[in-house]
Amino acid sequence: MTQEVVTQYYRAPEILMGARHYSAAVDVWSVGCIFGELLGRRILFQAQSPVQQLELITELLGTPSLEDMRHACEGARSHMLRRAPKPRSLTALYTLSTHATHEAVHLLCQMLVFDPDKRISVIDALAHPYVDEGRLRYHSCMCKCCYTTSAGMRQYTGEFEPSATQAFDDLWERKLTSVQQVKEEMHKFIAEQLQTGRVPLCINPQSAAFKSFASSTVAHPSELPPSPHQWE
Repeated sequence: MTQEVVTQYYRAPEILMGARHYSAAVDVWSVGCIFGELLGRRILFQAQSPVQQLELITELLGTPSLEDMRHACEGARSHMLRRAPKPRSLTALYTLSTHATHEAVHLLCQMLVFDPDKRISVIDALAHPYVDEGRLRYHSCMCKCCYTTSAGMRQYTGEFEPSATQAFDDLWERKLTSVQQVKEEMHKFIAEQLQTGRVPLCINPQSAAFKSFASSTVAHPSELPPSPHQWE
C-alpha cells in the first residue's frame, strides 16, 4: 500500500495518516471531494503537502477523536494530538455556491467523514434524496426507458436502477498476487502495444506541426529519443 494510490487533493484521511489497509471508503471520500469541487468550482482541499492536506481537512471537520484515528499510525496520531484542538465548521459548506442546498450539504457531510467506518456507503449514497431527485429528473425528460402515452401522461420505468446482465469478472485482477507479477504483466502489455505498429495517440502525422518536426529531425529515426506519448 502507498499514499500515492490517490491524488493528494482527493486522498482520504486514513491514507494520509498511514493506515496499513484501506477499503472502498477511500473512493467515497474522493467522490465527496469532487462533489464539493463541482459545487464550489474550486478544489476543496488544495494543499502543498500531505501534512498540510490533513490540516485543511481538520479545519473543516474539526480535530478527530482517538476513536476516529484508530486506523492511523502512531506517528500520525501523536502529531494530531500535539496540535491545538479545532472545532467543526461544516456550515461553511453552505457557502460553496447557491447550489449547496440542504440535501447537497447533507450528502457531502456524509461522504466527508474522518472515520472510514462511519462514512456513508456507496449504496446508501446512491439512495440519498439529493441523488434520487436527479435520477427522477433524468427519467422525467431524458431517458429512453420511459415514454409518454397518447393521453399525454408520462409512463415511468418500473426499475430506475437496472441491473447488469452479468456480474463484472475481476479474475484478471485476482490473479495478480504480487508487485512483481503486476510489473511483469504491465511490461508484457506495453511490449504488445509497441509491436502493433500503430501511430501513437496524440500525434497527427498529417498536422503541420508534425511535418515541421519530421523535416527538422536527423535522418536516422532510431537515434531519436522515444516519444513521451508512445504508450498512451
